[in-house]
Amino acid sequence: MKTYNNLFDKLCSFENLRLAFKKAKKGKSKKWYVQEFESNLDDELTKLKQELKTQTYKPRTLKRFIVRDPKTRVIHASAFRDRVIHHAICNLIEPIFEKIFIHDTYANRKNKGVHAGLKRFDEFKRKVANNGRLTRNAKDKNMVVGYALKADIRHYFDTIDIGILMKIIGKKIEDKNTLQLIKTILGNYDFKISNKGMPLGNLTSQFFANIYLNELDYYVKHNLKAKYYIRYVDDFVILHDSKERLLLYKWLITNFLKQRLNLELHPGKSKIVPLHNGVTLLGFRVFYHYKLPRKSNLDKFERKLNNLCVNGGGTIGDKASKMLEGWFGYVMHGNTYKLRKKIIKEIRQLHETY
Repeated sequence: MKTYNNLFDKLCSFENLRLAFKKAKKGKSKKWYVQEFESNLDDELTKLKQELKTQTYKPRTLKRFIVRDPKTRVIHASAFRDRVIHHAICNLIEPIFEKIFIHDTYANRKNKGVHAGLKRFDEFKRKVANNGRLTRNAKDKNMVVGYALKADIRHYFDTIDIGILMKIIGKKIEDKNTLQLIKTILGNYDFKISNKGMPLGNLTSQFFANIYLNELDYYVKHNLKAKYYIRYVDDFVILHDSKERLLLYKWLITNFLKQRLNLELHPGKSKIVPLHNGVTLLGFRVFYHYKLPRKSNLDKFERKLNNLCVNGGGTIGDKASKMLEGWFGYVMHGNTYKLRKKIIKEIRQLHETY
């Protein structure tokens, strides 16, 4: 296995830090803290470079806040200067690990994402269902053969073992200073359990989460030789025409996660379901011939949009308009023409009442 050393000088270079700033700034150029940093950009980057070189860099305390959407999540926001460092790290090591990631993991990667994952799932379900072969006594055309193991990791970000993660990273990265910087970033967190967990909200957390479960990806693809496997962060699905084979996979994966990664499957969300029941995946309920947004996602969207319209006196302001445009861009990948038409009609009716 090829390993990498002598990365730290490149990581600390002014060119890399400037690129990292541009990436950290993207979509946030109007924020006061970004404008303040940019107003003294050369000085700020020089300070960061000096702190990295002298190994005196210390990340600032994370800002903690709660998001309810409707699931309650604890988000930890880093100071902007620390986000620049996160991008500086990922600029150097992301290309290294991208080479060894499997094709079918879709979170936080270029040219991947939700819609690419859904498209791949459509390919897999056709193969497993033998192009739509129906079950015996099928009641409709969606009652096709085949099963899916749909699973996720219990409290994934809170239970990632930092020691194991550093060993995995160390298989590819041998530069001691780079490893120490990564360890410093990972240590800037109020662990619920000693040396376990990463904060939601950090770029590095998203990237390291992929590295950690790359071990599972290789086990599923190379040891279990499962053909039809897709992962998005800690959610994954395996399709097969045999329920018994998926039961075996589930048992073997449970043991692998416990023994190798100190993780466990979520007991209530890890199930084997017939394809004709629909598979909950990436915000959709996916059947053989169609897919619909999950009811919880639809309820959340309608609640937010209604609040924005009511507060705006029934008008579609910029914020509501952008939200509507973004959500329509998302759900149009499902069978949602009638749903989108219904929502537009409701908005018009709301506008007419004001």
